[in-house]
Amino acid sequence: MILSNIKTSLCILFLLLIFSCAPPRQFNELRIENDDCQKEREMLKSKNEKLSVENTELLSKIEVLDKNRSKWSKDSIRRIEEYNQIRRDFENLNTRYYDLKKTQESLIEGSSSETRKLLQQLQATQDDLYKKEDELNKFSHKIDKDKKDLQGLKMELESRNRRLVELENVLTRKDSAVNALKKKVSTALLGFEGQGLSVTQKNGKVYVSLEEKLLFQSGSTQVDAKGVNALKKLATVLEQNPDINIMIEGHTDDVPVIQGSRFKDNWDLSVQRATSIVRILLDNTTIKPDRLTASGRGEFMPVDARQTPEARQKNRRTEIILTPKLDELFQILDSN
Repeated sequence: MILSNIKTSLCILFLLLIFSCAPPRQFNELRIENDDCQKEREMLKSKNEKLSVENTELLSKIEVLDKNRSKWSKDSIRRIEEYNQIRRDFENLNTRYYDLKKTQESLIEGSSSETRKLLQQLQATQDDLYKKEDELNKFSHKIDKDKKDLQGLKMELESRNRRLVELENVLTRKDSAVNALKKKVSTALLGFEGQGLSVTQKNGKVYVSLEEKLLFQSGSTQVDAKGVNALKKLATVLEQNPDINIMIEGHTDDVPVIQGSRFKDNWDLSVQRATSIVRILLDNTTIKPDRLTASGRGEFMPVDARQTPEARQKNRRTEIILTPKLDELFQILDSN
């Protein structure tokens, strides 16, 4: 909460300083650009959370359906056994009924008391027979209903399994695209790796990290010729892969900017450096501007938190984050 208040205060101070020093048009452009960055970040975060929740829910529902199907199968077997037992009882009672009826007919001329007794037994047996017949019919209907329910559960489970396979295939294609992209970027920037540039892959994204020494002089936003050359080689790969979103993040160390410089603070410096790189990537290329986002992180996301010259040198960097578009995946989720 304290860090959030500090960030809010710095942003307000930043806006007040810009408003007081910069022309209104430039202020509005910076504000709009900042709003766009925030919206893009929130959108990506929301989509990622939605995907994670949806995938967890799918797996949970499939597990429940599997358990229900097993339970219904066991209940169905039990009811079939009960049905068969009732049918056997019915057949035994039916046999007894006809035996008694035959006996009754043979003794019809006997004593009236014996005849009444036989008639009572016959009536009781007949009533029991009807009762068992009703139970048999009820179990028969119940078994038919259970079969239909099991069939419906089976169809729903198969549908969800197909959907899960489809999602897994999309994710597999995305991972393959990220692997291929990393290979292309590494090949294009092979001559710069080990000279302040590294290419890594994590969390389904490709990270191109460029140290300050490869791009900028200390306290400057103008990219050196060597850095421009590296960015142009990267731009060639990005032109050939239009389904990749590009985030440029500027990072600084924790040393405050020199008072009286044209930068208000490290936020300002990191944002302007990211913007300089965006312009180079767009210059004389076919990359669509809506694929790029410029972001300044200031000193608040260090790779090495120690306050040593070596750690600060690592933290002064620019990261270009390449993310495959997930439109196909979101279309599958929305359609279901």
